[in-house]
Amino acid sequence: MILRAMTWNIHGGIGTDGVCDMRRVMTLIRRQAPDILAVQEVESRGRGTEHCGFSLLRAMTEHTAHAETIQAHDGSYGHMLISRWPIKHSAIHDLSHAQREPRVAIEATIATPSGALHVVATHLGLRGAERRRQAASLAALVRRLEGPLVVLGDFNEWSWRGPVWRALSKSMPGRTQQRTFPSRFPLLKLDRIFCRPARLLGESWRDSSGRDASDHLPVIAELNMQKVVRPEGLEPPTNRVEAGCSIQLS
Repeated sequence: MILRAMTWNIHGGIGTDGVCDMRRVMTLIRRQAPDILAVQEVESRGRGTEHCGFSLLRAMTEHTAHAETIQAHDGSYGHMLISRWPIKHSAIHDLSHAQREPRVAIEATIATPSGALHVVATHLGLRGAERRRQAASLAALVRRLEGPLVVLGDFNEWSWRGPVWRALSKSMPGRTQQRTFPSRFPLLKLDRIFCRPARLLGESWRDSSGRDASDHLPVIAELNMQKVVRPEGLEPPTNRVEAGCSIQLS
């Protein structure tokens, strides 16, 4: 079975024209029809129902996990993991660095028709020092998870041999290579999909039609589940939430 994974930093639905229009975001997502979707910079602060990212994305499926890393009186901000199939187990890992924007990783075990798949969705920090620490935490998490695994999101990694690459290259050998930022003239590979084993990763691409909807382009990849054999009797970790930010799972 071939699955489709997608990651996209939607910039709160604000396009390169400065207009907030979640309809453009939702149109592209529906056209790509991912089975597994990670979305960063989901915004509901000061938004009406029409442009509330959390509500619109949750309406796509009952299988979601979301992290509201910033909360205000008029809404919240964070990122989401969305699945076509049930999320059997989930956890939130706090990756926050002192005096910087709160950051987390959403870990989930998804019950696909081809078997269990571990997925980690994240959005890392802007400064090198915090990314080094966050990348080390991600690498430790990856080592604890057994079986096929996908790690995807906005890694904010400007250098092709930066801390994220150094931390994950050996344990997550399959990775996408598309340039995604800025969306109008993409030069940097900030958004990636990492896979273990490498043969799990199939064809990958970016959707350039998203250049008006956000400052990032989405990355989409096929996952070759038929090439991956999950060990019999392997049990995923139980639900847990690590302290450090406000989390809601649904």
